This record gives sequence, structure tokens and C-alpha cells, in this order.
Amino acid sequence: MTTLRAARFAVPLLAAVAVAVAGCSFTSNNVSCSGNECTATLTGEGSEASILGNSLVFAGTQDGRATLSVGDAEVSCAAGESVSAGPLTLTCTSVQDDSVELTASLG
Repeated sequence: MTTLRAARFAVPLLAAVAVAVAGCSFTSNNVSCSGNECTATLTGEGSEASILGNSLVFAGTQDGRATLSVGDAEVSCAAGESVSAGPLTLTCTSVQDDSVELTASLG
């Protein structure tokens, strides 16, 4: 009987979580998303973020350009520049010595 009660409680709870995740926006640590666009700030070489189902890794900066990888794709961008990385389009909005702020969108 206890297992049945737990299942009855869990199903509506899981449905509520699914509705919340499927909504238009969320924020988690260094990533904030709305629809199919996210903004992220990655600080420190090797820092990672999960963006729109993709793992994004910051490899550092050199000469005002941030190096990032999405899956097998590695790209670099300067502030104000947009690049394609796997399924994402990344726009670097700010590039500092040890961090990058960017906007990511699908396609």
C-alpha cells in the first residue's frame, strides 16, 4: 500500500516538474534561458555549462578571443562576434582574461 501511495504522489509531482521545465525560461548557476536562447558566464579555464542540451566548455582566452568547445566542435570568438559550434550559434558578448559571457541559441 505504501508503494502505491508513493506512486500516486510521484506522478503529479513529475508532471508539475515537466511543465516547469518545458516552460519558457529557467536559470541555473551560470546559465539563464528563455525560449531557445540562453546567456551564460563561464569563469576559469575548463568551466562547463549545459546549454540547450549541449555541453559547453571554456578553454580560456588569448589575444582577446575566447576558445570554447561544444561536443567535438572547437571555436573562438572575440566580444561582439558570432560563431557556429555544433548545433549552437554562440555570440560572445564579453571576453575577459579568465571569463567569457555569451549568448547561445539553436541553429
